[in-house]
Amino acid sequence: MQIIIINGPNLNLLGKREPGIYGNLTFEEYFKDLKKKYPHIQLDYFQSNIEGEIIDKIQEAGFTFDGIILNAAAYTHTSVGIGDAIKAIQTPVIEVHISNVYQREEFRHQSLIAPNVSGIIAGFGMKSYELALLSFIDQ
Repeated sequence: MQIIIINGPNLNLLGKREPGIYGNLTFEEYFKDLKKKYPHIQLDYFQSNIEGEIIDKIQEAGFTFDGIILNAAAYTHTSVGIGDAIKAIQTPVIEVHISNVYQREEFRHQSLIAPNVSGIIAGFGMKSYELALLSFIDQ
């Protein structure tokens, strides 16, 4: 099984950015531990602050990978293009958020990508990624 995690803008700052919301662990540290815990899964990772690069990666993975775990970050609430890219591919996508977006600002309560994903996991910290991975494993 081949799964890719795609992270959007500012998630390269995990471990430094708003630790009260996102914790102190960098994503690279978390990803390393996740790969060790699931050695039988080929896990890939991509992060970009650029919307077009995220769309390109979704399109690239969208016909060859078994699953995409996507934390589009702020683009969740603004990107019609990312939603359209998800709609155009065959690979199932799980939308993930580290924080509970419904406990945050009102604008974060709407996802423009949600209508095109298989499911949404939010509010479990970094564990949200593992929960998404488990949903693919359990299929």
